[in-house]
Amino acid sequence: MTVLELIDAKATQLEAAGVSFGHGTANAFDEAAWLVLWKLGFPLDSELDGPASIADVPVAPAQLALVENLIALRIASRQPAAYLTNEAWLQGIAFYVDHRVIVPRSLIAELLMGGELDYWLPAQSHRVLDMCTGGGSLAILAALSWPDLAVDAADISGDALAVAAINLDRHGLAGRVQVFQGDGLAPLSGPYDLILCNPPYVNADSMTHLPPEYLAEPALALAGGADGMDFVRRLLRDAPSRMTTDAALVLEVGNERQHFEAAFPNLNAMWLDTSAGGDQVCVLTRTTLLAP
Repeated sequence: MTVLELIDAKATQLEAAGVSFGHGTANAFDEAAWLVLWKLGFPLDSELDGPASIADVPVAPAQLALVENLIALRIASRQPAAYLTNEAWLQGIAFYVDHRVIVPRSLIAELLMGGELDYWLPAQSHRVLDMCTGGGSLAILAALSWPDLAVDAADISGDALAVAAINLDRHGLAGRVQVFQGDGLAPLSGPYDLILCNPPYVNADSMTHLPPEYLAEPALALAGGADGMDFVRRLLRDAPSRMTTDAALVLEVGNERQHFEAAFPNLNAMWLDTSAGGDQVCVLTRTTLLAP
């Protein structure tokens, strides 16, 4: 059996088992390719066609057995693949992950790395906050994108911040990104020129219908109360006191825009285009947050 034949076979097996995707891959083939290449020791960006393709590389029986066991574990446990490999990629950057954090997938990352958020940095900015940092991915991407700015990262979960510390060390940023543990903005004084936040926003009804792969993640990082807006309400109330005059808050609400707009009917949010559409991430200036 060749590498490509193995990937195709495992994709068929994953699809037949009804596993859910969304933690770095969107379909069975990509997930199978990730797990097969990782287990066989190939780079995840290896070519499967073209002159440098590894598609026809033969797989030894011992290697096949290792892949079989990994795929069987993925199906039986319904854990996200990233928990099995202890690695996830966001915008081409690798991050350590385990069950203490959600798998990094924030759409804010593509806006940050694509340069769209540069517009929202006031002139002579000094400090950025990644609120609900989890494993630290957005804080790290912010530090890499804006090397002249100080970056703070905050989360209520000590377990999540332990993972963030691993990632900060991995990327050589432990001395530059300051980490704070506490509930919301309580441990932070600011002021910040830009706040990034991918908060817990899944509403209670949606939480009961999540696939097992999502339920394997910390509920603390997902569940947002009855309408998904419990944390967001506090954040929008408290944020202006931690923001500079011209600061902005970049907020991800995923599929909860309807609940967001019902909770804040008079809030003039600006919605940004992302790969998932134009209703997932919004920007709120300090002026907007303070408007009557």
